[in-house]
Amino acid sequence: MFDNKRLDKILENYNHLQDKMLNISGDRNEYAKLAIEFSNIEELAKAIINYRTLLSEKIELEALVDQEAEDYEMIDFAKKELIEVNRKIEGSEELINELLLPQDADDGKSVILEIRAGTGGDEAALFAGDLARMYLRFADSNKWKVEVMTTSEGDFGGYKEFIANISGKNVYQKLKFESGVHRVQRVPNTESSGRIHTSAATVAVLPEAEEVDITIEEKDIRIDVFRASGPGGQSVNTTDSAVRITHLPTGITVSQQDEKSQHRNREKAMKVLRARLYEKDKLEKDQERASNRKSQIGTGDRSERIRTYNYPQGRVTDHRINLTLHKLSAVIESEGLQEIIDALAAEDKAQKLAGDKI
Repeated sequence: MFDNKRLDKILENYNHLQDKMLNISGDRNEYAKLAIEFSNIEELAKAIINYRTLLSEKIELEALVDQEAEDYEMIDFAKKELIEVNRKIEGSEELINELLLPQDADDGKSVILEIRAGTGGDEAALFAGDLARMYLRFADSNKWKVEVMTTSEGDFGGYKEFIANISGKNVYQKLKFESGVHRVQRVPNTESSGRIHTSAATVAVLPEAEEVDITIEEKDIRIDVFRASGPGGQSVNTTDSAVRITHLPTGITVSQQDEKSQHRNREKAMKVLRARLYEKDKLEKDQERASNRKSQIGTGDRSERIRTYNYPQGRVTDHRINLTLHKLSAVIESEGLQEIIDALAAEDKAQKLAGDKI
């Protein structure tokens, strides 16, 4: 069923990483890298160990069944046990097949969630606010921790921009397919004639990058400080606490002014900058590999239209997998979002098993 040399190599690497982690001293960054690598193969290694244990049990039971003995009760017991062990082996093989598929090393990471109003003016900002609340409720239901980092409110509510750090177990794994353009079709409250308007908001889910993932040299950044401002541009404090960081090699700029402390604003801005640089590098590598794919669930491109929320018909359509659910309220309230995420994950897995490496 499996290439035993490949399984041997995985177990050898697993044991080697264990030994290195036990004997390493002093270098915290090196230990962090080893811990990440170890966690990425731990489940697979344990599945292989269990699989081989079951194979050994099978051999022993087959020997009992085949023996020329008059202990019919023992042989009958062995036959029943053999049926159960074969069932377990089948399940173990399926699990190993799944775990052997190319894994996204970022699945276990926390994320930086960015939502921005797109076309549609005030209605787009209101829709961005709806999406922000949907994801915050979803985070709460998963017992994830949320830190709102930056907000820019719309003139009539909602958000022109909303950035939050969502941390917890497997956040990126669950939210990674949410990146792209989300479109809404509904009658705005300000529309007297009852016409349906189409607006959009852009969602970006960035895996949170640690310093071990992305190193930013001081010489590569320019830091500007300025006085934080509130709605309408009025000054909200009397010190230069707001921070703008520009990454000179890429031109990526991050501003942060929500905190009263300049140090805290810089810390938050660096976290967002690190995530954006990590995403840029990740997308470049993914696009390189994409030329060999026959199909994929989205491209990770923020400009790709991925989903439409149609209020008059009460439906949500995910265009990547042609899934339509007539439960818009449930999705917007977050409890229905899991069904879409599960469908996307199932399609992702099916494509991988079919050989379309995503």
